[in-house]
Amino acid sequence: MKVQLWVLVILIGGALPVLAQPESYRNEVIEKWKNAGAYTLEVARLMPDSGYSFKPVAEEMSFKEQLLHSASNMLWLSSAHLSKQTPPFDYKSLQQRNGLPKREIVALLEQALQYAQTAIEQLPDAELDQKVDFFAGPKTKRQIIHLMHDHLTHHRAQAIVYLRLKGITPPKYIGW
Repeated sequence: MKVQLWVLVILIGGALPVLAQPESYRNEVIEKWKNAGAYTLEVARLMPDSGYSFKPVAEEMSFKEQLLHSASNMLWLSSAHLSKQTPPFDYKSLQQRNGLPKREIVALLEQALQYAQTAIEQLPDAELDQKVDFFAGPKTKRQIIHLMHDHLTHHRAQAIVYLRLKGITPPKYIGW
């Protein structure tokens, strides 16, 4: 009987940190998203207007296309899977708005980052493990948040390489 009681105590005690996880998870994700957004905006602002059309090879997106694609993706994922709020602009046609000047692209990127952040902040903890239909199969909303972050990181890294290829030193990394 004592052994069974100890097993129960250990199981319950081990479950308590897991039960407290959603709030701490959300706080960590929000902090990371804010910092990733600030870092991404620094990268976007460093490239001069004249470099926004730069692409290292024909098969790659230009610097501005990397940013517009990132903004479009975060609006799509957060509006389709995390938020019930209407996105601040039509993300479906964003890639076709390639003629925009740098200042407008940076403004759109800022709006998309803020929209995604608000979607994460307002997502109820109880919904983090809720499954959503996704083209790669059912995913939890937590997985969608991770995908948004990974996608942003991927395209920001490409933009950083573009800065380097133009002889521009990228900003110091901003992590946690």
